[in-house]
Amino acid sequence: MSSHTPNDARVVPLRPRADRPDTPAPAPGEPLWRDLVGDVLRRERQAQERTLKDVADTARISLPYLSEVERGRKEASSEVLAAAARALGLGLGDLLSRAHSELARQTAAARRPSAAPTRGLCLAA
Repeated sequence: MSSHTPNDARVVPLRPRADRPDTPAPAPGEPLWRDLVGDVLRRERQAQERTLKDVADTARISLPYLSEVERGRKEASSEVLAAAARALGLGLGDLLSRAHSELARQTAAARRPSAAPTRGLCLAA
Protein backbone atom coordinates (compact mmCIF):
# COMPACT_ATOMS: atom_id res chain seq x y z
CA MET A 1 0.00 0.00 0.00
CA SER A 2 1.15 3.52 -0.63
CA SER A 3 0.83 6.36 1.80
CA HIS A 4 -0.83 9.53 0.63
CA THR A 5 0.20 12.87 2.03
CA PRO A 6 -2.27 15.70 1.54
CA ASN A 7 -1.33 18.66 -0.58
CA ASP A 8 -1.58 21.64 1.73
CA ALA A 9 -0.59 24.26 -0.83
CA ARG A 10 -2.10 27.66 -0.17
CA VAL A 11 -3.63 29.47 -3.13
CA VAL A 12 -3.77 33.26 -2.98
CA PRO A 13 -6.23 34.61 -5.56
CA LEU A 14 -5.32 37.76 -7.47
CA ARG A 15 -8.74 39.26 -6.83
CA PRO A 16 -10.70 39.08 -3.59
CA ARG A 17 -13.73 36.84 -3.78
CA ALA A 18 -17.02 38.08 -2.38
CA ASP A 19 -17.56 34.76 -0.60
CA ARG A 20 -14.09 34.94 1.03
CA PRO A 21 -13.86 38.08 3.16
CA ASP A 22 -10.44 36.97 4.49
CA THR A 23 -8.88 37.53 1.05
CA PRO A 24 -6.89 40.79 0.94
CA ALA A 25 -8.15 43.43 -1.45
CA PRO A 26 -5.88 45.53 -3.67
CA ALA A 27 -5.06 48.97 -2.33
CA PRO A 28 -7.83 51.49 -3.02
CA GLY A 29 -7.24 53.35 -6.25
CA GLU A 30 -4.67 50.80 -7.42
CA PRO A 31 -5.91 49.05 -10.56
CA LEU A 32 -4.54 45.66 -11.52
CA TRP A 33 -2.01 45.62 -14.37
CA ARG A 34 -3.90 42.87 -16.21
CA ASP A 35 -7.05 45.03 -16.18
CA LEU A 36 -5.16 47.99 -17.64
CA VAL A 37 -3.49 45.94 -20.37
CA GLY A 38 -6.79 44.25 -21.24
CA ASP A 39 -8.56 47.61 -21.46
CA VAL A 40 -5.86 48.96 -23.79
CA LEU A 41 -6.11 45.90 -26.05
CA ARG A 42 -9.91 46.08 -26.18
CA ARG A 43 -10.00 49.84 -26.87
CA GLU A 44 -7.46 49.51 -29.69
CA ARG A 45 -9.29 46.54 -31.22
CA GLN A 46 -12.62 48.36 -31.08
CA ALA A 47 -11.08 51.56 -32.47
CA GLN A 48 -9.94 49.50 -35.46
CA GLU A 49 -13.45 48.00 -35.71
CA ARG A 50 -12.03 44.48 -35.56
CA THR A 51 -13.54 41.40 -34.00
CA LEU A 52 -12.00 39.29 -31.28
CA LYS A 53 -11.87 36.41 -33.77
CA ASP A 54 -9.96 38.46 -36.33
CA VAL A 55 -7.34 39.63 -33.82
CA ALA A 56 -7.06 36.19 -32.18
CA ASP A 57 -6.53 34.53 -35.57
CA THR A 58 -3.93 37.11 -36.61
CA ALA A 59 -2.10 36.79 -33.27
CA ARG A 60 -2.46 32.98 -33.26
CA ILE A 61 -4.09 33.11 -29.83
CA SER A 62 -7.27 31.24 -28.97
CA LEU A 63 -10.33 33.47 -29.07
CA PRO A 64 -11.47 32.53 -25.53
CA TYR A 65 -8.01 33.27 -24.14
CA LEU A 66 -7.79 36.67 -25.84
CA SER A 67 -11.25 37.47 -24.51
CA GLU A 68 -10.14 36.63 -20.98
CA VAL A 69 -7.00 38.75 -21.38
CA GLU A 70 -9.10 41.71 -22.54
CA ARG A 71 -11.41 41.29 -19.54
CA GLY A 72 -8.48 41.16 -17.12
CA ARG A 73 -9.19 37.55 -16.16
CA LYS A 74 -5.82 36.19 -17.29
CA GLU A 75 -2.24 37.32 -16.70
CA ALA A 76 -0.87 36.91 -20.21
CA SER A 77 2.78 36.16 -20.88
CA SER A 78 4.94 38.72 -22.62
CA GLU A 79 4.87 36.53 -25.75
CA VAL A 80 1.06 36.55 -25.83
CA LEU A 81 0.91 40.30 -25.20
CA ALA A 82 3.48 40.93 -27.94
CA ALA A 83 1.49 38.77 -30.39
CA ALA A 84 -1.78 40.55 -29.56
CA ALA A 85 -0.09 43.95 -29.86
CA ARG A 86 1.46 43.02 -33.24
CA ALA A 87 -1.92 41.82 -34.49
CA LEU A 88 -3.20 45.32 -33.72
CA GLY A 89 -0.25 47.03 -35.39
CA LEU A 90 1.42 47.94 -32.10
CA GLY A 91 4.71 46.98 -30.55
CA LEU A 92 4.88 45.49 -27.08
CA GLY A 93 6.42 48.76 -25.88
CA ASP A 94 3.46 50.71 -27.29
CA LEU A 95 1.00 48.46 -25.47
CA LEU A 96 2.85 48.69 -22.17
CA SER A 97 3.36 52.44 -22.53
CA ARG A 98 -0.38 52.96 -23.03
CA ALA A 99 -1.14 50.75 -20.02
CA HIS A 100 1.38 52.72 -17.95
CA SER A 101 -0.22 56.02 -18.99
CA GLU A 102 -3.61 54.67 -17.96
CA LEU A 103 -2.17 53.50 -14.62
CA ALA A 104 -0.71 56.95 -13.98
CA ARG A 105 -4.01 58.61 -14.91
CA GLN A 106 -6.10 56.35 -12.67
CA THR A 107 -3.80 56.55 -9.65
CA ALA A 108 -3.54 60.34 -9.96
CA ALA A 109 -7.33 60.60 -10.11
CA ALA A 110 -7.64 58.41 -7.02
CA ARG A 111 -5.23 60.65 -5.08
CA ARG A 112 -7.03 63.90 -5.90
CA PRO A 113 -9.25 65.21 -3.13
CA SER A 114 -12.86 64.73 -4.06
CA ALA A 115 -15.19 67.68 -4.52
CA ALA A 116 -17.82 65.92 -2.41
CA PRO A 117 -18.82 67.67 0.81
CA THR A 118 -17.19 66.33 3.95
CA ARG A 119 -19.08 65.09 6.93
CA GLY A 120 -16.32 65.85 9.40
CA LEU A 121 -15.64 68.86 11.55
CA CYS A 122 -14.66 72.00 9.69
CA LEU A 123 -12.81 74.74 11.52
CA ALA A 124 -12.47 78.22 10.09
CA ALA A 125 -10.33 81.05 11.42
